[in-house]
Amino acid sequence: MLFDDPQFKETIASVLVPVAVPVAYTYKVPPGRTVVPGTIVKVPLGPREVIGAVWDVEPDAAINPKKLKYISRIYDETPPLDADLRRFVDWVANWTLGAPGMVLRMVLRSEEALEPEAPVPGVRKVAGADPERLTPARKRVLETMEDGLAWTKSGLAHAAGVSASVVDGLLRQNVLETVEMPAAPPPPRPQIDYAQKPLTQAQLTTAEDLIRSFDRPGGGVTLIDGVTGSGKTEVYFEAIAEALRREKQALVLLPEIALTEQFLRRFEQRFGVYPAEWHSEITPKNRTRVWRGAASGDMRVVIGARSALFLPFKELGLIVVDEEHDAAFKQDDRVPYSARDMAVVRGHISRFPVVLASATPSVESRVNAEQGRYMLSELPERASGAELPDLKAIDMRTEGPERGRWLAPGLVGAILETFAKGDQSLLFLNRRGYAPLTLCRACGHRFQCPHCSAWLVEHRFQKTLVCHHCGHVDKVPESCPSCHSTNTLVACGPGVERIAEEISDLIPQASTLVLSSDISGGPERLKREMKIVEEGGADIVIGTQLVAKGHNFPKMKLVGVVDADLGLAHGDPRAAEKTFQLLAQVTGRAGRVTGGGKGVLQTYNPDHPVIRALLSGDKHAFYQAEIEARRAAGLPPFGRLAAVIVSGPDKMFAEGYARALVRAAPHDQAVTLLGPAEAALAMVRGRHRYRLLAMAPRQFDLQSYLRQWLAAGPKPTKGLRVQVDIDPQQFI
Repeated sequence: MLFDDPQFKETIASVLVPVAVPVAYTYKVPPGRTVVPGTIVKVPLGPREVIGAVWDVEPDAAINPKKLKYISRIYDETPPLDADLRRFVDWVANWTLGAPGMVLRMVLRSEEALEPEAPVPGVRKVAGADPERLTPARKRVLETMEDGLAWTKSGLAHAAGVSASVVDGLLRQNVLETVEMPAAPPPPRPQIDYAQKPLTQAQLTTAEDLIRSFDRPGGGVTLIDGVTGSGKTEVYFEAIAEALRREKQALVLLPEIALTEQFLRRFEQRFGVYPAEWHSEITPKNRTRVWRGAASGDMRVVIGARSALFLPFKELGLIVVDEEHDAAFKQDDRVPYSARDMAVVRGHISRFPVVLASATPSVESRVNAEQGRYMLSELPERASGAELPDLKAIDMRTEGPERGRWLAPGLVGAILETFAKGDQSLLFLNRRGYAPLTLCRACGHRFQCPHCSAWLVEHRFQKTLVCHHCGHVDKVPESCPSCHSTNTLVACGPGVERIAEEISDLIPQASTLVLSSDISGGPERLKREMKIVEEGGADIVIGTQLVAKGHNFPKMKLVGVVDADLGLAHGDPRAAEKTFQLLAQVTGRAGRVTGGGKGVLQTYNPDHPVIRALLSGDKHAFYQAEIEARRAAGLPPFGRLAAVIVSGPDKMFAEGYARALVRAAPHDQAVTLLGPAEAALAMVRGRHRYRLLAMAPRQFDLQSYLRQWLAAGPKPTKGLRVQVDIDPQQFI
């Protein structure tokens, strides 16, 4: 909001800045300049200057204008943030109890994105100029430039098949001249009718439902609940085509970078071009280009991680959240938010359709669909017509492996049979590294992270001990640091590297590949290795949850789950749901194209409801049982939860503050407070952690209660931090 002071004849404006304060600050607008709500500006803040945006709140007219600082820069070439995006920022801040400026920070990712892209240096032929001597190489260069267009030096040399020195020689002779070329042109637009795949009747029905949702008041949310391989991607591609047909932009959110490469290729096959990418691994230059393209409307379709939700789209008209159940959509630091839930909010504010897709939807989404808040479309069969994999359990209590081995004879036999047929096997274990614990068998010393209450994980390929929580790395020592004994260090339990070692011993003639997020080489190596698997270049793949979702491996016929009970071993109220989803997803990689897939679950508890549900294939029975259990316990989506995490460098001080905070809590019979209790992961990065949990009925205004509570509580000092997590997904 703007305010003209008649006495001082100056305009003042509220500017939201990307810092953790609850209000916008007031600044003077430079004489002769104008701003509107949403205008992106640079303002002085203490000793530095920061990027902010003019906001929709009345500036504080009571402040003496002489004490106000001027806005130092107005970004006229960047479109203002639109009203819907500003409402969304305020909504997210209000819901999460975060500072609005910290939410805005996720929108204004970098100052570079606000600057116009610099021109590119190039070369062009000078009319009528000829070289002193026309060599074959120079002739190829001049023939390449016959169209009269400018080229970059490297592009020209490559196109003409010459070295850069040939181009330099022509420049020195003034046959070519240096020119400035405009920045990269807008990317080509997706072609709506480029190559639509034939759809099954079930896919076609769902696609038609999605297209009709564009005409529903408010758009609404559609949940696509389809078995693995049912062709959910092809279905929501038709929704993207409809958005493009209506001159709208589309956003597809994926939980893992590892899913990106295959998605890009499938998108290109359908629409003739690649979509724009937005995630942590793209280059800074591409990030600024995508940000600008989203704001200008040049980028029509963006595929991205959860942070893409905060791009300033000019004409956003559809959001798709693929693998909507995935925990990776929840951000736990700074502003804790669920990208899936906030995608629904963004669609509601701007009144466009939102599509949630999964083979194993979250309980919350299933309940919303059953209660009519979401539309539900089910795809109960694979698009290829292939049968779902045949699953069996191996009871490790009676059919387990010999001592020192981790693969039961029954699973090994299935791997050998699959290998003999020339098909692929996948062994799934959600543990990175070689072993989760290393100890000394002489004195019992265990290798623990010095900054976290977690064991160091051995990575034998890299000869390191790593903390997966803070990133601390030690070299594997030659002797025990406690008793100095040599040859006494023992790896306890298996990780994917240890399973790979066992496979190499059992089937040395098979080619194996380990897929894990911490394998050196980063996303580029991961893309290459995923393609190797997709093309059948590895006989046996050993992987973590990285391989559990979204991938299509045509030759994969067997999936073996090394430890099906792993996710059930702690007190997470969502443990059963998460384990069911993970195991259903990973076993769904088997036989997706031609059928005949098999899944083998190694378990010490074959009678657990999760294992029984997987073996019977009765997904709906599992969901109904889980829903009723949540209803009875008052857990989401039938109740509300909020975690309050207190952390600090001093353990006793952090615990004392957490207890004082509980004593200050307002009394309300609707709210149950649990804790403080030491967090399951009691120390992370040198900070001791205590958790409190607030439980309330679904309709209770938990945010207002938390604001009142935190305002009444003692102010944190001595390095203490208090973080609020609405609807927590993790309980460590």
